[in-house]
Amino acid sequence: MIDKNTARLRRARKTRLKIAELKSLRLSVFRTNCHIYAQIFTACGSKVLAAASSLEPDVRKDVANGGNVAAAVVIGKLIAERAKQAGVEQVAFDRSGFQYHGRVKALAEAAREAGLKF
Repeated sequence: MIDKNTARLRRARKTRLKIAELKSLRLSVFRTNCHIYAQIFTACGSKVLAAASSLEPDVRKDVANGGNVAAAVVIGKLIAERAKQAGVEQVAFDRSGFQYHGRVKALAEAAREAGLKF
């Protein structure tokens, strides 16, 4: 019997292999019940170019709860802003096996609106 997390990681592996084939920068999203995290990795996956999470003190001032759609929107805008500072415009979206729905979708749409292309 495969548990929920193992199934999610299996889905994530397929996505990451495809992104590796494309040799594209990767915007990876991870969510927990209480927080959401986003990181932009180099094409080889060895270096983080930009990162944002709902744990950061300046984000915590704006958003009381890090585990909701409002927090995901804030993180989406923040990661796009930091990506531009790092000189990144085009990325591949890695949802880490999570459904493209709810917080993951909100983060992706906010990043797109802030000027990140994927």
